[in-house]
Amino acid sequence: MNELERWANFYLTTSAAAATLLGLMFVVITLAAERRQGDAAKIPIYLTPTVIYFASVLFLAALLTFPNHTRLTATLCICLVGVVGLVYSGTSLIGGDKKSFNELHDRLAYAIFPFGAYSLLVLGGVLLLHDPQRGLTLVAVGMLSLLAVAIRNSWAIAIDVVSTPPKA
Repeated sequence: MNELERWANFYLTTSAAAATLLGLMFVVITLAAERRQGDAAKIPIYLTPTVIYFASVLFLAALLTFPNHTRLTATLCICLVGVVGLVYSGTSLIGGDKKSFNELHDRLAYAIFPFGAYSLLVLGGVLLLHDPQRGLTLVAVGMLSLLAVAIRNSWAIAIDVVSTPPKA
C-alpha cells in the first residue's frame, strides 16, 4: 500500500522513541523498587499502564512497517491494537481491575486520555479503508497521544521516585 510507504519515517521515529523510553522505564522500575521496598505493591498500578502505552506505540509502528500491506491488513493491525487498548484502558476507567485511580488527575492520565487515544486508532483504522490519508493521520494522532500520555506518566513516576527518600 503506497500510503503506508509515505508514513514509514514517522513509524520508524515513533518506534525508536517508544523503544528508548520503554527501556528507560525499566531503569525507573529498578529505582522505584529500591526506594519503595515497603510500597512495592503500589508500583505496578502506575508503571504497568505506562509500559503498555509505550509498547502499544512500538508494536503498532512495527506492524505498520511490514511490507506489502493492503488496506485491509493495515486496518486489521491498527484496529487490533486499538481494540485491545480500548479494553485495557476501559477496564482501568471503570475500575474492573484491582487498580484504583481515585484521584481525577490519575484517572485522566491513566484511563481517560489513553481511552481517547485508542479510540482514535480504531477510528483511523476504519477510516483507512475509505480515505487512507485521513485515516493514517488519525492513527498518527492516536499514536502521538499515547506517546505523550506515557511520557507524562513517566515524568510523574520519576518525580515521585526521586522525591521519595530511600527506605533504610
